[in-house]
Formats: sequence, structure tokens, C-alpha cells
Amino acid sequence: MRNLLAAAAVALTGLGAAGASAETCGGEYVVARGDTLSGIANRHYENAGKWTAIHNNNLKTIGPKPNLLRIGMKLKLACLDGLPTGLPGGTAITDVTLTSAPVQVQPGHASVRQKINLLTGNDYAPFTDQALHNGGMLTDVVNAAFAEAAPKQGYAIHWVNDWTAHFEPLLSNALLDLSFPWRQPDCATMGEDYRCQNLLFSDPMFEMLQLLFTASNNPMVFNRDADMVGKTLCRPVGYTYTDMDQDGRNWLKEGKITLLKPRSVKDCFDKVLSGEADAVAINEFTGRDAIKEHGLQDQIRILPQPLAVAGLHVVVHKSHPQAQEMLAMANEGLRGIRKSGDYQKIIEDHMARIYADY
Repeated sequence: MRNLLAAAAVALTGLGAAGASAETCGGEYVVARGDTLSGIANRHYENAGKWTAIHNNNLKTIGPKPNLLRIGMKLKLACLDGLPTGLPGGTAITDVTLTSAPVQVQPGHASVRQKINLLTGNDYAPFTDQALHNGGMLTDVVNAAFAEAAPKQGYAIHWVNDWTAHFEPLLSNALLDLSFPWRQPDCATMGEDYRCQNLLFSDPMFEMLQLLFTASNNPMVFNRDADMVGKTLCRPVGYTYTDMDQDGRNWLKEGKITLLKPRSVKDCFDKVLSGEADAVAINEFTGRDAIKEHGLQDQIRILPQPLAVAGLHVVVHKSHPQAQEMLAMANEGLRGIRKSGDYQKIIEDHMARIYADY
């Protein structure tokens, strides 16, 4: 972010009108022979570790395996910390917004019962938290999607920090209508899961990488599922573990791996560093936040093959009398902001802040 501020200042004060109009951030990159995501990240972001930012921003183009680049493939590189500059299709430096605002919660009253009431909670950075810019990335997306859908009765977003209460009793009793953001299990093979039996899911609002974080001195590799047999993974209690059994993996069902479930993400990283676990299996952002918070940058490395790609959704209980109507509204709004380009602007705005912190 410091680089971005400096670049913006130069563009405004030091280069004159012609220089300012020519200076852009982000844009389109065409894959050339020999390119890798880490190489592109090193060249354009001056940080090979930002390959995940490129992968995340181009999941529909690249797919879940980061090594499946093709010559001529067009990748969208987001503006992160003032880089990259000079690519076609970039955003003018002078148009980059740097202001940050925490979400403001308005006092409730009886009339809110007539609205569509959405539910989220704190402590799920970077997706939802009242202290984050606009309440977090997906609060921003949901707010924009429902503003686009413009329900005649209006809508409101509420915060309940006890995430376990979202399904029972709040959604199951229609005390509130919709909740976000939630992962969807592979219901084709995990139909007994509570979410499969009781919830309906919107189109994905965002797809994130589930990554493996290992000790820097651990030679562990993960190129295919068979590489995980006999390994010990760690993910804190309360998280979902469906990615470990979906798509025929059955790592947990058939005892192919050992899974440790301590109380916190930090406990998982401690177990990796002590040798009790081979890897922390968690989403990119939660993992990176823990690495930064606890100063583990030199002790932890990220394996280049994602464990899974996980979508995050708005959910409604199947018993809600307007379940299908509300879900259709969420999807309609999401499609609208994607078509207008507002969705990409929101994602890039938040990504710039996220990666500046890393």
C-alpha cells in the first residue's frame, strides 16, 4: 500500500498530465512460453509468493491446477500495492481508491421484519468483519448484489458472531432469512452432511484456494492425492472438512490420513513446526494471516498445488417459505454486478488491501 500511495502521489504531482494519464496499475497479461505463475508474479509483482493472487483472480481461466498455463492465455492481473504498471487494460493510478471505511450498523426497529434479512458475523477476515473495509470482501459483494436486485421490501444485513447459531435456530426458524458466507459440501457424495440436507446455496460469490502450509525444512510434496496417504494434516475444530473426502478422496472415511483438530489456527502451525503434523490445510487467507500475525514467514512455506478450490455462498434453509425466491434474487443480483463490472472492482479493491498486509 505504501508503494501505491507513492505512485499515486508521483502521478498527481511529479509527472504532469501526460505522464499521469499513461501510468496504469494492473491489467492483462498474455502467457508466453516458459511462464509459470510464480515467475509472472516475481516479474510483475516483484514477489513470487503472489502467484496465488494471480491464480485466485483467474480460476475460471486456469482451473484448479496452477501449472496448466497455455501459451496465449490471457490473465487478469489485479492492482496490488501499486503493481504491475504499464499492462494493457490497467486502471489509471489516479483512479485507484485508497480510502477505507468500517461498516456502520444501523439500529434495528420493528419495520426491519418486512425486509429480506441477511446474516453474517465477525472474525472471518477478509470476507466478513465489521472492522474491515465495507465489512469485508463478501459483505461488500452481498450488499452490492442486493442493491442491484433491489427487492421491493428492502433488505438489511445483521451481525451475529455466534456462527453456530446461524443454522440453528436463526435460519431453521426463519428468524432471519439468509446467511453468508458458507462453503458447500460435495453433496453428491456427502448427502448426509447437515448443509446438504437442510440448506440451499446461491451461485458462488467467491472461490478461494485451500492450500497446504508446511515447515520450510519439510520436503513434503503434493502433486496428486496418493501423495497424502499416511500424512498428518491439521485444521482447527469447527471448520468444515468435506474437501478431504470429496471427489472420491475419502481420506478421512477410509483412514488414509490423520487429521488433527486443535482449537486455533496458531495451534495447527505450532504442530507443523514441532513435527506433529505434516501440513496445515486451510484457506489461503486464514493461513497467510496467521503467518503474518505470528511472524512465521521464514518458517513456513506454501505448497504450489492447491488442496481444493472452495466456493463461498449465500444460504437459505430449505424450510423457508420463500427460499427459492430469495435465492433467485441473490443470484440475479450477483449476475448483475458481474455483468456491470462492479463485482470485479469490489474484489480487486479488497485484494489490494489484503495483499498489501501480507
